[in-house]
Amino acid sequence: MLPDANSILIVDDDPELRNLMKDILEDQSFQVTVARDGKDALSFLDNHDFPVVLTDLRMKGMDGAELLEEIVKHHPASNVIMMTAFGTVESAVEAMKRGAFDYLTKPIKTDELLVTIEKAMREAMLRQEVVQLRQQVKRDYSFDQILGKSKPMQEVFDLIRRVADTQTNILITGESGTGKELVAKAIHFNSGRKSMPFIPVNCAAIPEFLLESELFGHVKGSFTDAKSDKRGLFEEANKGTLFLDEISEMPMMLQAKLLRAVQEREIRRVGATRPVAVDVRIIAATNLHLAEEVQAKRFREDLYYRLNVIEICLPPLRERKEDIPLLCDMMLEKSSVGRQKQVTKMSEATLGLLLDYAWPGNVRELENIMERAVTLAQGSVLTPNDLPAAIRDAQGDRHLVEESAERLLSLEDIEHLYIQRVLEKTGGNKFKAAQLLGIDRKTLYRKLGDMQKSQV
Repeated sequence: MLPDANSILIVDDDPELRNLMKDILEDQSFQVTVARDGKDALSFLDNHDFPVVLTDLRMKGMDGAELLEEIVKHHPASNVIMMTAFGTVESAVEAMKRGAFDYLTKPIKTDELLVTIEKAMREAMLRQEVVQLRQQVKRDYSFDQILGKSKPMQEVFDLIRRVADTQTNILITGESGTGKELVAKAIHFNSGRKSMPFIPVNCAAIPEFLLESELFGHVKGSFTDAKSDKRGLFEEANKGTLFLDEISEMPMMLQAKLLRAVQEREIRRVGATRPVAVDVRIIAATNLHLAEEVQAKRFREDLYYRLNVIEICLPPLRERKEDIPLLCDMMLEKSSVGRQKQVTKMSEATLGLLLDYAWPGNVRELENIMERAVTLAQGSVLTPNDLPAAIRDAQGDRHLVEESAERLLSLEDIEHLYIQRVLEKTGGNKFKAAQLLGIDRKTLYRKLGDMQKSQV
């Protein structure tokens, strides 16, 4: 049961006092229930949760201390405020050590009563919100939320289950949009570190001159804008998990410092003379082949082996198309609820187009397409007209793949041809092309550069 906001249980064997407090609190819009003794209070608590229980310490039969013990054990969502005479303050303090929220001495002042109850009520509701958020996180990042019945995804699920509750560093590889961060969160929230921080860092999104300070922190005066000491993300993630996305974009200079942090389990803030011990699990991710980056001298070999203890390779959506109907059903329901629309299914023609499409942006692109389609849908069934032109032209993309197979082109050549086709569709607009491809502009520019080099 969830506690009802503003509901209070008053427990006192003095009917005059409990009714007086009831009147005072009801005047402040609280919902008040009164109990004659501890046993009476427990019967109420068995059927209704209260954010705050206000109980006398000295009562006939079950006293306040015994009632507190039962509430702490069986009704931990309730905050208990003890009421006591001046001569028994020591007993009230002892009760706080055993789990009471606070105590009030008799005669009770109205202002003090209201302030204490407001604090207890606020703390109880915040605690309940934390419980609900943790339950939501557990649902959102359980293995069940990473959908897929295909063999490649079942192999991924099996590997995630086996590594989640270990301390091993993980490298997640796969194309943009395959769900690398979702997998990282699933690993964290199903491990022994789940109650500690999960800190994601996009190594490509933070300017190089700021990345070192963001990761490792700095001391006051270490550079022009360092006006105070600052904890880095390694320290923020202590006892938890640090997710380093696009790890291949980390500058070589910082790779050396990261290697030391991984090996020695300690970091040194910028400008500091002493190291700080950290207990952090590293999960790194990249859409590049790090082994090739190592050969090209763009990534440290020793760091590569430190991070790549276990590699989880996520398959692109085009290699697990049997998962598309399952993903579409989930995304259709999610998008419909979020937009308060009654789009319940899609036509066979619509599904056929989705299955024909090459999905360069993978699951992320599929999710964007489903959100767009639901937003534009005029009925309860998604039709081909609800899909963007890029999806409706998937027939041409399929011909591209078939033509490439006949010409025995490499996967790299096929990718180059596809990028050219997308650029043609967007009239050369690289920003729109990157969106359609499901990659950032930096990655698109790099691929265009590779294309130019291959044509020389």
